[in-house]
Amino acid sequence: MFFCSVELTVYTLVLLATTSIIGTVVLQNGSPQQYITLYGNGFYNLIKVLKIDDMYHAWWFLFLLLLLCINIIVCSIERLSLTWKTIFPKKVGFNPDRFRTLKNKEIFTTNKAFKTLTSEFQAILSKQVGPVLYEETSKGCVMYAEKGRWTRMGVYVVHASIILLVIGALIGALFGFKANLRLDEGAKADTLFTAKSRTSVRLPFAIQCNEFEVRFYDTGAPEEFRSNLTIIEDGKESFTQDIRVNHPLRYKGINIFQSSYGTAAPDNALFEILDNTTQESITIRLKVGETVQLPGDAGIFEFEGFLPNFKFREHTLGEAFFGKVTLKGQEGFQIPLPIKFPTFDKMRKGQFTFVVKEFDQRYYTGLQVTKDPGIWYVYAGFVLMILGCWITFFISHQCYFIELEKTDQETTRVLVSGKSNRNNYGMILKIKKFVTLLKDK
Repeated sequence: MFFCSVELTVYTLVLLATTSIIGTVVLQNGSPQQYITLYGNGFYNLIKVLKIDDMYHAWWFLFLLLLLCINIIVCSIERLSLTWKTIFPKKVGFNPDRFRTLKNKEIFTTNKAFKTLTSEFQAILSKQVGPVLYEETSKGCVMYAEKGRWTRMGVYVVHASIILLVIGALIGALFGFKANLRLDEGAKADTLFTAKSRTSVRLPFAIQCNEFEVRFYDTGAPEEFRSNLTIIEDGKESFTQDIRVNHPLRYKGINIFQSSYGTAAPDNALFEILDNTTQESITIRLKVGETVQLPGDAGIFEFEGFLPNFKFREHTLGEAFFGKVTLKGQEGFQIPLPIKFPTFDKMRKGQFTFVVKEFDQRYYTGLQVTKDPGIWYVYAGFVLMILGCWITFFISHQCYFIELEKTDQETTRVLVSGKSNRNNYGMILKIKKFVTLLKDK
């Protein structure tokens, strides 16, 4: 059958590994301009067609995961009946001749009475291994015990873990989301936009940013930033919690991570307006959209807003306010007022010079909001993977065989051998240790 082919498993795993490497090397969820800059127009078109820019959500990648899942299930079912008969046989039996010819065996003689040895060895075998099968022979007796038949199910536990991991990945890719949210201090929102497709996602609750705080090192680099968030449901506050980097808020299967921050647009500022002719000046606080008469009733100034990144002659000057100056009898013109360069407007050499004296510094918090309904399948898969690997590599199905044979010198010849389905060297050491235990008895 096609789906129970080992070749199919190998090819699928190779394809998944190769495409995962490509997904790691190629930028994911970038803008078109980033791809064109990095790879050129031709390769960008190929990326778009194959959805390599969001590869782990591409239909063909999800199809490979589904194919691997079906392949593992079919292979496991096909081989399960034989394994089941091995683990749960109708009758447990053994072949003495097979154990007599094993390389892993130890032989020694003892002067103890045959009956005493039989009862003692049978008790030890029962205690150390499990239920003992006892048979008499023409020259003595044989004993057999085994343990760990169930460990042959270890590979199926590993298979089940892989299936759970794949199912979790599929559920997360199909029904989960990763979105970004920008909130100014005091603002709230219940609608997000996904990072790649920009489709809207409505949350079952609203997120409100009460306060944002950032601390800086002496170098000016951010040391720590924190957002104080309130969850609002049905118009009522449910709870309030601080979040920091690597300390997210989790609620109803939705994770809210502290991702970034920035300067929010101030809604007011204090301006100084100087008449360069008369040296008359006024200082006034304006809100966005408000106007003021210029000194000498020469015109009006309107505060229009704030720019987070102002560029002047290909140079980025950072945050800046901007407004519109309209002198009497003239058309209005816009002026920028960079925060880092208070005297910037002097270069214009106009009749009036405008300076921003102060403003309320406000921040916005950048949040990454995610939902992955398949995460519990992934967690369960990891637990089963660890358990299955432990069973498969560190526990084995072990069989122990003891033969007691009377000799002519009124001594008893003892043969001890054993085998396991894996780790033969470890079984050799266990037989030697078991023989030492028998001799000391």
